[in-house]
Amino acid sequence: MTEAAGENQVVIKMQGTPRGERVWFGPKGVAVDPGTTITFVNQDPGNSHTVTAYHPEYFDRVRRMPKAAKPFDSGYLLPNQKFSLTLTIPGVYDYYCVPHEMAAMVGRIVVGTPEMVDWDSSALRAGGVSRHVATQFPSIRDIVNES
Repeated sequence: MTEAAGENQVVIKMQGTPRGERVWFGPKGVAVDPGTTITFVNQDPGNSHTVTAYHPEYFDRVRRMPKAAKPFDSGYLLPNQKFSLTLTIPGVYDYYCVPHEMAAMVGRIVVGTPEMVDWDSSALRAGGVSRHVATQFPSIRDIVNES
């Protein structure tokens, strides 16, 4: 599992090209242990971004995260602003940037492993996104192998 920014903490950067023609989360996929804090940092000097869970509570979207987990939304983050959350429920969490979803600014967090008793991978079968966006989520295998 990833512990990129220190013990039980991971940083995901919100980035963009200087003219704004491309935006992304980096890394796009991370694997973490339950209880890890993930901090999103907007390092894009030209755009504001959000970190928003796919969940009916936010914009009536299809749930693409564990059923038992609390949905999250950072609101708009200006350059250099941060948003942190701690995920404790094992499973797959898909998220997106509200104004840039169709530009494929999406990401996936894998909490724990499929062998865990409470593992919830329902996000993988949820649908609710365009084919273009669906192809942008890294596979669990790729995420775990890179961690």
